[in-house]
Amino acid sequence: MDIKSNLTEVEEKIVNACKKAGRDRNEVKLIAVSKTKPVEILQEAYDENIRYFGENKVQELSNKIPKLPSDIKWHFIGHLQRNKAKQVINKIDYLHSLDSLDLAKIIEKERIKPLKTFVEVSINLEESKNGVPYYETKEFVRELLKYQKIELVGLMMMAVKGSLNTGEQFHKLKELRDELEKEFDIKIPYLSMGMSDDYESAIKEGATHIRLGRILYK
Repeated sequence: MDIKSNLTEVEEKIVNACKKAGRDRNEVKLIAVSKTKPVEILQEAYDENIRYFGENKVQELSNKIPKLPSDIKWHFIGHLQRNKAKQVINKIDYLHSLDSLDLAKIIEKERIKPLKTFVEVSINLEESKNGVPYYETKEFVRELLKYQKIELVGLMMMAVKGSLNTGEQFHKLKELRDELEKEFDIKIPYLSMGMSDDYESAIKEGATHIRLGRILYK
């Protein structure tokens, strides 16, 4: 495992993808998915200037935070179970997977200051288990805007095999974001989409946050 070489390779591809899309490289944030990885490996990534880390499990996140530098921005990117939300809601900087108003209510009650939040959207309805169905997102956001402790900053999705190809799925999320901005006269600056197999396609369609795991630690 050579994290430095892997990051160099990934960086070149990000730069090229941005160039092809006519985008500024600074528009794209790399989130190093750190699930199952020991703190020693994450420290290596940190030493290569990675500051955004993404975790999927509550317990794993809670164990790692005190063992790593305090200027890391922690992104919770997995499905957050309501019965465990209280354990991490004030430890994270971003939540990528808000998918229910029940979870929103817990955040509203437990969070000390507003939480930068992405709504997880299910684009391929027939296969994605988590996420707000895209056709229900408008009403979901309408309710969400009533919450004081939720700062809506973006939409998130996971591309899955379905009726639309990967690029079309990403494009559909971007279109939905644009519709929501117009509908509610708000800015939703971020799109969290793209993983190790498809991040270049996601960048082409406007991704601002790409969640990379396997490709960094190969």
